[in-house]
Amino acid sequence: QVQLVESGGGLVQTGGSLRLSCAASGNTFSLYAMGWFRQAPGNEREFVGAISRSSTVTYYAGSVKGRFTISRDNAKNTLYLQMINLKPEDTAVYYCAARSVSYNDIYYVSSADYAYWGQGTQVTVSS
Repeated sequence: QVQLVESGGGLVQTGGSLRLSCAASGNTFSLYAMGWFRQAPGNEREFVGAISRSSTVTYYAGSVKGRFTISRDNAKNTLYLQMINLKPEDTAVYYCAARSVSYNDIYYVSSADYAYWGQGTQVTVSS
């Protein structure tokens, strides 16, 4: 089992940048495929990006590709989401998620595939 805590959200102007962090408890972080999701008011939770347990594979939603970068530091038990060129439509609560996997190159894009979730961090992009 793993506990996840997001941080780094805030208010930023259009075109600005933020880096979100997701700190994981325990010493098995390297065994988990990780993902970022977001949910805006009135909308369903949507996939943002995913990364395999050893960082060999990353995958992004089309709406953020080229602007967001997902990375992880297994030694620090931390997942990151670097966001640049932010737009008002990026405004949402951002969640990190984890799922234990047996192979290095596995990642997931569906929220239903993830077993553990953080509490979320708010990102607001003003126009």
